[in-house]
Amino acid sequence: QVELVESGGGLVQPGGSLRLSCVASGQSRMSAPMGWFRQAPGNDRQLVAQFTSWFEDRTRHAESVRGRFTISRDNAKTTLYLQMNRLKPEDTGVYYCAARPRHFQGSDDNGETYNTWGPGTQVTVSS
Repeated sequence: QVELVESGGGLVQPGGSLRLSCVASGQSRMSAPMGWFRQAPGNDRQLVAQFTSWFEDRTRHAESVRGRFTISRDNAKTTLYLQMNRLKPEDTGVYYCAARPRHFQGSDDNGETYNTWGPGTQVTVSS
């Protein structure tokens, strides 16, 4: 089973930038890291950005981060990135990387098709 580990979180001032990374390890030909989700205290987990296809570089970004955040991955499709620019206090939360079976196509805003989650990395946007 694939394992995921996120890194790159931290404390940043409003307007600043962070780049999150998610490295997948372990033997899995079936699942791959494809999405970033976040959860703020007292709130439900929400989609930040995801690849909607393992085979093609099609992405979907939540409206709240569109134009500020960009999801990307390496050529081997085993490392996922999230470039976060112009950060706002409301972006604060724990950010989770998630993997799902490669055959799934399309958007999944609820995370129901994702079967592996990383432990999360804290992002705090505050002055």
